[in-house]
Amino acid sequence: MILKKRILVAPLNWGLGHATRCIPLINALLINDFQPVIASDGIALALLQKEFPHLESIELPSYQVKYAKKGQFFKLKMLQNSPKFIKAINAEKKATSAIIKTYHINGIISDNRLGVYSKHIPSVFITHQLKVLSGNTTWLSTKMHQKIIKRFDECWVPDNIGEDNLSGDLGHIDVFGIQIKYIGPLSRFEKKECDSKYDLMILLSGPEPQRSILEKLLFEELKLYEGRVLFVRGVIEDVSKKIKKGPIDVYNFMASEALEKALNESKLVLSRSGYTTIMDLAKLHKRAFFIPTPGQFEQEYLAERLSNIGFAPSCKQSEFSIDQLNAVETYEGLKTTNYKTNYKKLFSLFQSE
Repeated sequence: MILKKRILVAPLNWGLGHATRCIPLINALLINDFQPVIASDGIALALLQKEFPHLESIELPSYQVKYAKKGQFFKLKMLQNSPKFIKAINAEKKATSAIIKTYHINGIISDNRLGVYSKHIPSVFITHQLKVLSGNTTWLSTKMHQKIIKRFDECWVPDNIGEDNLSGDLGHIDVFGIQIKYIGPLSRFEKKECDSKYDLMILLSGPEPQRSILEKLLFEELKLYEGRVLFVRGVIEDVSKKIKKGPIDVYNFMASEALEKALNESKLVLSRSGYTTIMDLAKLHKRAFFIPTPGQFEQEYLAERLSNIGFAPSCKQSEFSIDQLNAVETYEGLKTTNYKTNYKKLFSLFQSE
């Protein structure tokens, strides 16, 4: 009997995006006769445990990500948190070495977890940020990020390589010394033809306190909205719960199958401009309105880019009002090519002895 190669899949716990875009990868590993082992922390780990209750899962040290209450202090808050990050990365390295031995790991897929790699087994880093925006220190943050990526055997960028890409300058720059593979946009969803149930779906996620700040703002603005609304708060708890808040259907979170159905049934989606959300909405050809997390340069860039190319409008969180949703009608909506990832070829890295 040939034992299946065991692949550690470790997404960063920074909102839900890194975890959700690992779902299609985990499914592809299972289809291609590998044995995935999940490793993360916080809500990212909780989400994947709910999606794959039959798989082994391990808790990793937390980066303890927390955003500033005001966007202009975002970079300062990240700098203040840097000792925590370094401590967590060092703890990750030790944990990874122990996990490889204890769980007999044959390969690693790390989605932005900087310390989850090994010199002794094939290690892959997933990122859409070959260029890391940080204002006037972009050159430095990019150089530091690329230095870390070089410790991995390959870097997988979840995007198309051509002009029909979603990440723009973030994922498409010349990099020396990194084995880059463009694997196409990753989404756990499929587009389905169905009747519309909701005029507006709000999809929240991301670290606190900004998630809660936007939630409060949106509930206030929705008092002036007359359409049918589904509000998914992005709060992972033991069970998915629905409550009625006036005319609004409110869920704490939705598992993949229910979320896919709800997205397909919604005419318009309002969300953060996180890259995973953009990939999902492009796969479903949705009309969208984006409110980037204040001070997060990457989300601000992506929102502005999608607006400039005519796909979706956006605005600053402090400037949002519900009537701005009317602008969506003048935009094309999100879309992507039907790129089919060759997972057998992609995973061949893990077949080497």
